Amino acid sequence: MIYHIVVGDMAAGPLREAVMSEPGMQGEVVVMKDILNVGPLKKEEGMSFSQMRSAFWNTVVNNEKNPAQVDDMERLLEISKAMYDDPEVKAWFWMAPAAADVCAYHWMLTYLSKHQGRFYIVPIAGLPFLDEKGRVYYPKNISEILPKELVKARKLARQVTLPEVEMDTYEWRKLMDENTGLRTHEGGKKLTSRTEDYYDGQLLSFCSHQFQKGSRIVSQTLSKYNIPTGDLYLGWRLRKMAEEEKLMIQGDQSKMLKDFEVKLPGENDTVGVP
Repeated sequence: MIYHIVVGDMAAGPLREAVMSEPGMQGEVVVMKDILNVGPLKKEEGMSFSQMRSAFWNTVVNNEKNPAQVDDMERLLEISKAMYDDPEVKAWFWMAPAAADVCAYHWMLTYLSKHQGRFYIVPIAGLPFLDEKGRVYYPKNISEILPKELVKARKLARQVTLPEVEMDTYEWRKLMDENTGLRTHEGGKKLTSRTEDYYDGQLLSFCSHQFQKGSRIVSQTLSKYNIPTGDLYLGWRLRKMAEEEKLMIQGDQSKMLKDFEVKLPGENDTVGVP
């Protein structure tokens, strides 16, 4: 039995197909849905890790009718318990060269490295794969890889070694102590802590003295700079900059990005920040 752990629903799709088609990969695909490269890492007193992460995402999403509920920790602990109960159970983490994946690896290492010799990673960084037309490319996410190519990639699975556990656990403790708003991927398993306003300059570069929908600014920023935070986080930063009077805002901020507009202050302002 293998627990195949992957970050994000999109990545889980092709991996499930691969697991179903290959007996040597028999097991269950477990999706980590949180994006640990953004938001706090150190839990506050009286709060569990999941409660702390849920509180952060509820600030970002700002949707009282459908509050975010983060439960990755609970699923990770279920995997660890299954590994304690059955010495034949293994866990494979399919790791793309992306900030969210590398953060997830460091986070789960504390829990799964306890099962010595049974925690594996399947790293795809810098490795060639074939697309539907047989052309070679280098994927940045597991979701970009065809199921039949993922079956081949199973041969990349390797045990996480004790020296890795010691080194990478120290790296995670450092990130937790810094507890900044963002973490960027610097290659390999290296992450760098950044302040939560790290990408504000890119967002502002698409703002003008005319009101534009938040969705337009965010989509342009993601398209040009390939920022690995997702649109919800960048929309939150627009709202935060409006609070700081770096931007002016109008519309319903409690709804979708398309429901509010922002612009740079100045040029005969007539609308204030609500």
